[in-house]
Amino acid sequence: MKKVRWGQISTANIGVKKVLPGMMRGKYSEVVAISSRDVNAARKAAKQLGIPKAYGSYEELLADPDIDAVYNPLPNHLHVPWSIKALEAGKHVLCEKPLALTSAEAQSLVDAAKKFPHLKVMEAFMYRHHPQWQRAKKMVNDGKIGTLRTIQSFFSYYLLDPNNIRNQADIGGGGLMDIGCYNISLSRFIFDAEPQRVVGIVEYDPQLKTDRLASGIMDFGNGTSTWTCSTQLSPYQRVNIFGTDGRIEIEIPFNAPPDRPCKMWYEHKGKIQEIVLPTTDQYTVQGDLMSKAILDDTPVPTPLTDAVANMRVIEAIFASGRERQWVTL
Repeated sequence: MKKVRWGQISTANIGVKKVLPGMMRGKYSEVVAISSRDVNAARKAAKQLGIPKAYGSYEELLADPDIDAVYNPLPNHLHVPWSIKALEAGKHVLCEKPLALTSAEAQSLVDAAKKFPHLKVMEAFMYRHHPQWQRAKKMVNDGKIGTLRTIQSFFSYYLLDPNNIRNQADIGGGGLMDIGCYNISLSRFIFDAEPQRVVGIVEYDPQLKTDRLASGIMDFGNGTSTWTCSTQLSPYQRVNIFGTDGRIEIEIPFNAPPDRPCKMWYEHKGKIQEIVLPTTDQYTVQGDLMSKAILDDTPVPTPLTDAVANMRVIEAIFASGRERQWVTL
């Protein structure tokens, strides 16, 4: 069976510790190369993971004819430039979220991708492909909670290191870009719609200049989403989906563990049912879905336009925080 041959640009932790190990267990994915601006770092990562090739520059990896697709987990400000370079080198691209720093920049990647219709590009929102989210989506669509009315979600961690890219404002750091994008994405995913208007409160760290606490309300016309994200709170994540006739709660909605089952709860008519999902590595699933789309020349699970729409909402939340009022999309 043919597999898609993948290479990673950079030795970013998300790739080395989570994405690549997951993809290496895939049915349709094979990781054949990794690159870094420091060849020793690339060789170390390659040895650690058992990857055949290590390159001392991103350009060398893109020039390798034996690589079909590239995973791009670079810092946010480098997502679009290097994804376009990968396309120009004839590679399919899986780009880490958030896709860009602005919706306009995200749109520039959409426009660039149109010039290469034979190549696939997707934003790496891995959570959507996990069975727990597919199950929740189907339950909502099947009317198991009645009419969907509101979603509450929370995502936080505690990080003060100024050298961490997530705390560097000038290259796209901060809570909304790093984790608030999930709160926004999941709401759009479950409602299967775009919000009509949003309001947000955004608090910034006085030293780091990044947003450290943000809360938002998204008005979908027929329902709402309320959420909070923070880079300086006790680590926690949870999602509750409420309908007129039931409720779905997801215990570990975003960083679903790859080595043990996940749990969700379905409450209906006063009874709570615990649903245990099979042990699943969401990065394996993401890699295989992308690879299968490449092999079969079918659309990727999440179109690139979805990333542009998510960025528009992020921008609107930032604008609302500044203007202290609702922002219409």
